[in-house]
Amino acid sequence: MKEEIKKENSQATVTTTPAPSLRGRAGGEAVIPFRVGMGYDVHQLVEGRDLWLGGIKIEHTLGLLGHSDADVLIHAICDALLGAANMRDIGYHFPDTAEETDGIDSKILLRKTVDLIATKGYIVGNIDCTVCAEKPKLTPHVEAMRACLAEVMNTDEDNISIKATTTEKLGFTGRQEGISAYCVALISK
Repeated sequence: MKEEIKKENSQATVTTTPAPSLRGRAGGEAVIPFRVGMGYDVHQLVEGRDLWLGGIKIEHTLGLLGHSDADVLIHAICDALLGAANMRDIGYHFPDTAEETDGIDSKILLRKTVDLIATKGYIVGNIDCTVCAEKPKLTPHVEAMRACLAEVMNTDEDNISIKATTTEKLGFTGRQEGISAYCVALISK
């Protein structure tokens, strides 16, 4: 609400004006051409598993534990896209109790997520991601991840930003117990 404050004789009066509505005429909803969503995921590092990040296999002594291939970056992207479209989260659509998703390649989940948001008329605008890991160093793999994700999401590589960072040896990522990923996604009608 917009507030206007007037001082009269050392007393303040407040006049309020209602905020503009996002409802259209006759109570229908106004069309907003784009929306933003945020995603986060974390998986534990363990022996005996491959390390998949951003759809590519990275050589490392440890891999991520999960029901699927545990690609934290793709899972964060899925949650960001689904959140932007107001379609819940990855666990709702692809539960970790479902037999058909046991060991599934997360690129398949991402493709299905892009198809899901398309049912509401949305396409991927751009994504901005951060992966937190002490080891392995991820910067040498960023371009391959961007290329892979662009192909899966049917978008230009320029629409995908991936940054890699550490937590300066703090917390579970700093102790190399797991990897986390954050993503912000813009989708448009």
